[in-house]
Amino acid sequence: MAQKLWDSRFKKKLHPLAEDFLRSISFDKKLAESDIKGSIAHAKMLGKTKIIKKKEADILVRGLKSIKKDKKFAKQEDIHTAVTNELYKKIGKIADKLHTARSRNDQVVLDVKIYCKDKLKEMQKFIERLQNEILKFAKSNIEVIIPAYTHMQPAQCVSLAHHMLAYLEMLERDKGRIKDAYKRTDEMPLGSCALSGTSLKIDRKYVAKLLGFSGISQNSIDAVSDRDFIIEILSSIATLDMHLSRISEDLILWSTKEYGFIDIDESFCTGSSIMPHKKNPDVLEYIRGYTGKSYGNLLSLLVTMKGLPLTYNRDMQHDKEALFNSIETNIKILELLSKLFENIKINKKNIDDIIKKDIGIYSVDIVEDFVENEGLSYKEAHKLTGMIMKDFYDKGGKIKEDLDENFFPRDSYKRLMKKTFEPTKSMNLKTSIGGTAMKLVKAQIKKWDRCLRTANR
Repeated sequence: MAQKLWDSRFKKKLHPLAEDFLRSISFDKKLAESDIKGSIAHAKMLGKTKIIKKKEADILVRGLKSIKKDKKFAKQEDIHTAVTNELYKKIGKIADKLHTARSRNDQVVLDVKIYCKDKLKEMQKFIERLQNEILKFAKSNIEVIIPAYTHMQPAQCVSLAHHMLAYLEMLERDKGRIKDAYKRTDEMPLGSCALSGTSLKIDRKYVAKLLGFSGISQNSIDAVSDRDFIIEILSSIATLDMHLSRISEDLILWSTKEYGFIDIDESFCTGSSIMPHKKNPDVLEYIRGYTGKSYGNLLSLLVTMKGLPLTYNRDMQHDKEALFNSIETNIKILELLSKLFENIKINKKNIDDIIKKDIGIYSVDIVEDFVENEGLSYKEAHKLTGMIMKDFYDKGGKIKEDLDENFFPRDSYKRLMKKTFEPTKSMNLKTSIGGTAMKLVKAQIKKWDRCLRTANR
């Protein structure tokens, strides 16, 4: 048997430099299990349709099952050649029949889709695991009130649990994008061959059934020449990474001395080689930094694909490294964040001290009280409250105890003191659907409990 799958018309060997340059085994060896699985289904189909003898198909299947996925294939051209050559060593010339009615063009798409389907399911589970850990963290700190920020300035009082539930919403949409990408990956391409199909009487639906695909591709050119399913996966992961980066950034900021909201467990931090006192949130910083590479993986494949004529071109070999990196790194990141959330400690006193420093955190409550009880337009209420805040700050006021009725018109001071100027009161005023009032947050937690329990069944 020829060492390569394609060299029957060639008199010269591939130049060593060219061979080394074109070799993809260093990364596509990750597809070994998928390649063997797809080849087993293909062999069974060849036997079922009598394109080859049933006995030959059985020998092919047994031989393929005996090839270990961790076999060393370092000197082979690609994983397809490696598996075929290894099979030849085990069963002899019958191995030559395995490539009947298929091409490396449709074979590689099949392998990648099998890999992606398995990994996307795994990724969904890890997203749900992170959601569960964040939900536990929210429930255990439901009474904690923090200042929420806009423009990096203290804005209003919110429940810490409410802040955590925002992450769950983001991750749920990420999970939905992963599920949608899975649907478009779940289309079996084998049987498209090089680009036009085959005259042999194959049974593509049978192969799809054996491999657990929900359908088969309907156009042989499209099946071998596009990689939009990978682009969609990389896009979904890039969006997920954007959210994971923002979560990491919040935790990094909250762990600084300036904030002091949380304490990250030492097992997820590192020190400094020169400053003995340092405790650096390196895991979170790496996650934040990795997002750039994730975006690069997506962009690299978009740029690779944008100018390619139909059908298959060797440029497409560059899809795999980006795909493998994004998927496998993100599974690690999701697992790490889940563990990190298990061990975060809250510094409630530091949070309370920050809230007490600034009466401005209640400014919206004052505006809305003036609208509701003084009959002012929102513009008038906003202007009046702004004047009150300016006067208060100009006189050096920093905490609510410095505030007295001289700052407010008519009898609004007593009314405001009863309903606001205290974090829990302020938080519980926000009763619109989706707001941070405690009763709404508790209802959301119950909803997420049900949602994630159902997902984990």
